[in-house]
Amino acid sequence: MNLSSLCDKLAAILRRDLLTAIRYRTGFMLAATGALAELAAFYYLSRAIGPGFRPEGMGYFPFLLVGTGFYTFLVMGVHSFLAAVQEAQQNGTLEVLMTTSTPPPVLVFLSAISAFAGNTVNLVFYLVVGLLVFDAPLRPNLAGCIVIFALSMAIAIAIGIFAAAVQLATQKGSAVVWALGSGAWFLTGTMFPVAALPKTLRYLSGLIPITHSLDGMRLALLQDVPFPVLAHEILILALFSIVLLPSSLAIFSYTLRRARLQGTLSFY
Repeated sequence: MNLSSLCDKLAAILRRDLLTAIRYRTGFMLAATGALAELAAFYYLSRAIGPGFRPEGMGYFPFLLVGTGFYTFLVMGVHSFLAAVQEAQQNGTLEVLMTTSTPPPVLVFLSAISAFAGNTVNLVFYLVVGLLVFDAPLRPNLAGCIVIFALSMAIAIAIGIFAAAVQLATQKGSAVVWALGSGAWFLTGTMFPVAALPKTLRYLSGLIPITHSLDGMRLALLQDVPFPVLAHEILILALFSIVLLPSSLAIFSYTLRRARLQGTLSFY
């Protein structure tokens, strides 16, 4: 499959999802209202705590803003891969899709990338409203933000492909998203600094790639630190990407072959 064919398929999927989003505009309005309510709650929480609390040398509201916004973006990106497989299973189209000339991992990626685009729009809206309406400070290192964003997306894609593989193997891929949504956020410094955790939990936190995504994005977006300061987080994220992406693709391919042989491809 050449690059032109891949771009044509991606454009078709993006067009389909854009038309769907336009048709259901109420959903976007509800999501925007919920985001505004969440930002207001975080703003007044930071005011109640007071300006004396400055995690990692920054105000508590911008700390929360980047942590919650970027963490939600990454988790929703992971969920988009799982949702692509679950939807195809429920619609009874997964077996047909897996017999096309497009490699299965590419099919899953194309189905999920549109959701990533929508999540990016939501993230930008969340950050812009928080920074402008609630007057949060912004001192971005744009190049650093782009690099950290790209590496974090690669990691979210890897975890998403793994979640899709778990769905094919056990029909319990939602457990991966549940673990991220209800457990991992506690260790990643989403709402409070990792330094507040006990030593053992701080060690576990360092093994979660999203921890380094949040740390790096806060440094690049809010403190305008130079690349040498960001190099530590960028290197860790790059290593996670190099390990997780090939591993998740291999696991997905294996579980797909096994599901085909066992006739469980459309089980959900």
